[in-house]
Amino acid sequence: MNKTEFIAAVAAKEGLEKKTAEKAVNAVIACIGDALASGDKIQIAGFGSFKVKERSARVGRNPKTLEQINIPASKSPVFVPGKNLK
Repeated sequence: MNKTEFIAAVAAKEGLEKKTAEKAVNAVIACIGDALASGDKIQIAGFGSFKVKERSARVGRNPKTLEQINIPASKSPVFVPGKNLK
């Protein structure tokens, strides 16, 4: 299911117009992104939680040349499903 299909499903389930459902879905996605960008954790009971995971710097290898390369530290968003979703 892509974003357009998801918006159509939300509109059908709640009896909304597609434009209204699209605004709601976009608002939820934007709020989640803003919260993660500021370092917050989002918990939705019965669904799961979104958080930012920090990865430390490490040494990796180029598989083609076997040359060692330094991989810098980074942050990435992570979704952890809740009990009901599992």
